[in-house]
Amino acid sequence: MAMNQPPTRRLQPTVNAGRLWAGGAAAAVVAALLAVVGIVIARGIFDVPVLAPEGDGVWGNASTWWYALWAAVAGLLATALAHVLLLTTPQPRTFFGWIIGLATVIAALWPFTSDAGLDAKLVTMLINLVIGIAIGSLVSAVARSAVVPEIR
Repeated sequence: MAMNQPPTRRLQPTVNAGRLWAGGAAAAVVAALLAVVGIVIARGIFDVPVLAPEGDGVWGNASTWWYALWAAVAGLLATALAHVLLLTTPQPRTFFGWIIGLATVIAALWPFTSDAGLDAKLVTMLINLVIGIAIGSLVSAVARSAVVPEIR
């Protein structure tokens, strides 16, 4: 460093919380809609009784809406996780990817702990996998765009 130059200031990157949470809310809506679409496709097209007995029709019962609500909650929890990681950890997107990836694997395998039929287990696994991938990719992209770079 030359003698005439002032020392460089190193500031931590900041997070645009409004942008992050607006994107996280949008990701939550996408996750909820994916849950509903997955159930409608499973029940309406493939006649697989996901989350409700066959007699409940394409839209199922209240379980369909609870499933959608929990998908939205997962999107908001992922946003909260991203926010905390962005503020506290080195390489936050790497840790976020691992955490969301492992949570998605758990959600995908969870249906196999139930006594549902194999077809319902496989379809629920696929729906959970799609929801997890969507949440992970959307929240990760939003988190990337919400970080204001550090000033040197």
